[in-house]
Amino acid sequence: MSVRSDFLADFTAWEMIPRPDRGDREILRGLAAELAEAAATSANRELAELWNRHNRLERTRPLVLARPESGWKELVPESALRCGDPRLREWETVLRRHVFRVRHIPDDWPLPRTFDIAWVVKWGDYGLKRDIQHSPVAGGAYRWLPSLQGPDDLRKLRFRTIEVDRSCTEYKLALANEIFGDLLPARIHGRLFVMLGLTEDLVFLRGLQQAMLDLYDDPALIHEIMAFLRDAKMRELDFYAREGLLTLNNEAHDYIGQGGIGITDELPAAGFAGKVRLADLWGTEAAQEFSGVGPELFAEFVLPYQAPILKRFGLVSYGCCEPLDKKLAVIRREVPNLRRVSVSAWCDRAKAAEELTDRYLYAYKPNPATICGPEPHHDAAEQELRETMRIAKDCRLEVIMKDTHTFQNDPARITAWVQMAKRLALA
Repeated sequence: MSVRSDFLADFTAWEMIPRPDRGDREILRGLAAELAEAAATSANRELAELWNRHNRLERTRPLVLARPESGWKELVPESALRCGDPRLREWETVLRRHVFRVRHIPDDWPLPRTFDIAWVVKWGDYGLKRDIQHSPVAGGAYRWLPSLQGPDDLRKLRFRTIEVDRSCTEYKLALANEIFGDLLPARIHGRLFVMLGLTEDLVFLRGLQQAMLDLYDDPALIHEIMAFLRDAKMRELDFYAREGLLTLNNEAHDYIGQGGIGITDELPAAGFAGKVRLADLWGTEAAQEFSGVGPELFAEFVLPYQAPILKRFGLVSYGCCEPLDKKLAVIRREVPNLRRVSVSAWCDRAKAAEELTDRYLYAYKPNPATICGPEPHHDAAEQELRETMRIAKDCRLEVIMKDTHTFQNDPARITAWVQMAKRLALA
C-alpha cells in the first residue's frame, strides 16, 4: 500500500481549516520518522529487488503479502488516533497503518520512502444516477435500483465530467512537506483508477440479474452499453494523460490493482521522456460480475471491450475474486501484454497452474474465511497454502491475503497468518 491521501476532496475543506497545531505536527512527525527509518533499511531495499526479479518472471521463493482492507478498522481503530485536525487524522491513519505493518505484519511489502498525495478529483455520472440503498448495519450489504431500464435510456448516457482541483492538491502537498517532508518527502503520486471497471459499471446501470438475462434476451443492448463504457474509459484515460495526471506505478511500494507489488525495470516503456503515458504503466481489470458466465459469452461480451483499453498499457494485471481457470486461454490470447493473473480461492488451482506456468505471475488469494470467521482455523489455512505451493511449484507464485473485512477484533490473526506463510515460503 502506498501512502496516499485523497479524502476531503470537496475542493475547499483543506484551505478553510486553520493551520495545524504543534501537537498534531509532533504526532505526525513521530510516525513519519518511524516509517522512514524502517523504509531506509537494507532489508527493505532487498525486498524491492526481490519483487523486481519476480515481476521479470525470474524464479524466486513465493512472495507473501497481507492486505487487511476493511480489517484495518480493527487494527488501527479510530480510537487510536490522536490528531485533532480532521485533515491530519486521515494522514495519521495512513501512517499508523504503515507503522502497524512495521511492528506486526512481517510480510514482503516494501515500505514507502515517500508520502504520496493523490490528485483531488471529482467525477460526474454517466447521465443516469446511482440509487444505492445501504444496510443499516455498518459494513453491511447494499442494493441499488438499476437506472438504465431499457433501450430508450441509452439516449441519456453521456461521458462523465472530470474536475481536477490542482490548487487543493498542491496545498495538501505543501502542507505535508511543511510538517514532515524532511523525514518522509511528500509528492503527488497515485493511480486515478484501480480497475477499469467496465462490468461493474454495466451492472450498476442495468442490474446484475437483468444483465445476465440480457445476454440471452437482448444481447444487442449489452453490446451497446459495453461499447459506450469502453469509449468513456478511453476518453477518461486520454484526459489523464493529456492533463499530466498520470504517475508511474512501477515502484517498490506500488500495489497493482488486485494483487502484487508493481516494481519492475520493464517500465516505463522505451521512449519515456518524463511525461507518463499509458504505455509506461501497469493496467488492471477484472470481471467479477461475470463470474457465472462461461468462457464463450465472456469472450463475446467482455473481452472485446476490455482488450482495446488494456493493450494501451505496458503490462497488465487481470482478475480479482472471480474464478478464471476456464477463461485463461482467451485472456492470454486477447491480452498480449498480460503479466499478472489473479487465482482466487474459488479457482481450479491446478488448471490455473497449467495455463500460467512460468510465463505469468500466479497471484494466489487464499480464502480469508480461515482467519476471519468467528473462530480462526490456522491449521486449515496452512494446509490450503501448502497445497497451493505444491500445485504452483513451477509457477511464479505470490500469495496475497486480502478481502479481510474483520479479524473479529483479534489483530494477532493476521500476524499469525503472515508468520505461517513466510515460514512455508522460506522453507
